[in-house]
Amino acid sequence: MAVSMKQMSLIVSAFGVLSFVLGVIAENKKPTSGTPITGKGVVICKYPSDPSVALGYLSAAFLLACTVAGYISLFISYKGKSVPQSVLFKSTTFFVFYTIALITSGLALSLLLWPTITEQLHLTRNVHRNLESTCPTAKTGLLGGGAFVSLDSCLFWLVALMLADNAREDHFDEVENRNIDANSSSRDVNLKIDA
Repeated sequence: MAVSMKQMSLIVSAFGVLSFVLGVIAENKKPTSGTPITGKGVVICKYPSDPSVALGYLSAAFLLACTVAGYISLFISYKGKSVPQSVLFKSTTFFVFYTIALITSGLALSLLLWPTITEQLHLTRNVHRNLESTCPTAKTGLLGGGAFVSLDSCLFWLVALMLADNAREDHFDEVENRNIDANSSSRDVNLKIDA
């Protein structure tokens, strides 16, 4: 089954929005700190149960899905017509937005995974020898920032897809014009031979 450009843009958008929403919820559900419980020479941190780690990983997974779908959407063939990648990269605007989409995807992934992994480490390594430990959590704001950069990344993939569509149309128009010119010049040669 062939997919259309509209379907691919909807898939990219859906994954990007899901990544954004889950990242924002993860940021809002993250506890500010744990409760220190002093034991014999150690401090045990008790953290309230929260879904921020799972939501952070899900947000990162949907961002990866958005990035993969965005990348694939640029280079697959639509309506049985494929375009060489060199044609797309001739457009400077396409190249700029493609590069920005890749960079923002990497940045968003870093901003989502860093606090998520840090939070998971805080939850699993909750026994501290330092008796003055305040039971910290991951840095506040990184998950939310990652969610917004994830949404930006999705938008850049969509802009790159629109620019790829323009480059495709220009390429096919150019090929069609070349075929028309070739056919008309071969007719002129045949007319001269017949005369």
